[in-house]
Order: sequence, then structure tokens, then C-alpha cells
Amino acid sequence: MKLLHVDSSILGPGSVSRQLSAEIVAAEKRRHPDLTVIYRDLAAEPVGHLSGAHLAAAQAAPVEGSWLQQDVAAGQAALEEFLAADIVVVGAPMYNFSVPSQLKAWIDRLAVAGKTFRYTENGPVGLAGGKKVIVASSRGGFYGPGTPVAFLDHQENYLRGVFGFFGIDDVTFVRAEGVALGAEQRASAIDAAKAEIARNAA
Repeated sequence: MKLLHVDSSILGPGSVSRQLSAEIVAAEKRRHPDLTVIYRDLAAEPVGHLSGAHLAAAQAAPVEGSWLQQDVAAGQAALEEFLAADIVVVGAPMYNFSVPSQLKAWIDRLAVAGKTFRYTENGPVGLAGGKKVIVASSRGGFYGPGTPVAFLDHQENYLRGVFGFFGIDDVTFVRAEGVALGAEQRASAIDAAKAEIARNAA
């Protein structure tokens, strides 16, 4: 089995989502001793944002310039890693009610017609089903269902939607909320998330 571990937080060792994603990967390794893990740090080595040149290259225009060749190759490598994985673990903090731009850029490289989805006369069909996605979600405040600002959640809703669009219906979120509301709340949120990881792995 193959596991793709993706982190996107810009906070390095101080990141809650990184701490939780590492905990999830460790739990999956205990469950699957033969697991092969590939790690991608989107903050340390970001995938470039899409541009007109990328779209032209995707439509078979000549790829001119070494920078574009390298960037197109990097995007293709990211897509191949994703397609080859049986389990995908994503560290996804909430930034300004959504996901980090680094994570969005990575997802943009996965959303390739004919690879992760296709259009049909009955609408789009996902082509990347059969995977398990586990998202380590961290939020400074509280945005879960029933909270006054749940309508501002464009983080988890987006991720569930885009992976669903790719045909993946096995998507689990492990959430730490309120981590910016003081040391006690931060520690409590992390402990609760780690307990959930342990339960999910049991």
C-alpha cells in the first residue's frame, strides 16, 4: 500500500495541522506495516500556481522555457503521486476561512480532465475513487456545524467537495478547533484530535 502525506501549513514545528497529520500517518503505519509513505511539504517546496502558460501546455502547446518545463514536470509528478496513493493524508489549516494557497495550487494540479475526472452527458464523473483521504484540519476559532460562523467554512467544505468531485467518497476530517483561543484551549483541542485519531485507527 502507498500513503501520500501532504502538509501545507507555513508555521513549521508550531503547526497544529502538521502535528496531527504526522500522528495520523504514524497510526496508519501501525495498521499497515508494509505501508510506503511519500511526503510532500507544500510550504517548503510549493507547487507553482497555475498560469496561462500552464493552460496552454495542458492543451498541447509547445512547452518553451526551462522554468515552464520544470514546473509542468513538477505538476505531473504531484498528480502521479496522488493517483498512485491508496491513502492520502492532508494537513490543512484554515487560513482566512479557506485553505492555504499552497494547498490550493497543489489541488489545481490534480484537477485534470481525463485523470481525476471526466465530463459526460450526465455531468462530471470522478476517476480517482477507491482512495481514503484523511484531513488533519486546524482552525483558530470555531467553525463547525451549528456555530454562528459555520457559513464561513470554505476550508473543509471545499476539500470534501473537491475530493468528492474526484470520485473519492471516503473522506475523514480530524479537527482541532479554537487553537488560537489560548494555551488551554489549544492543548485541549489537540488532545481531543489525537484521541479521535486513536479511535479511528482502532
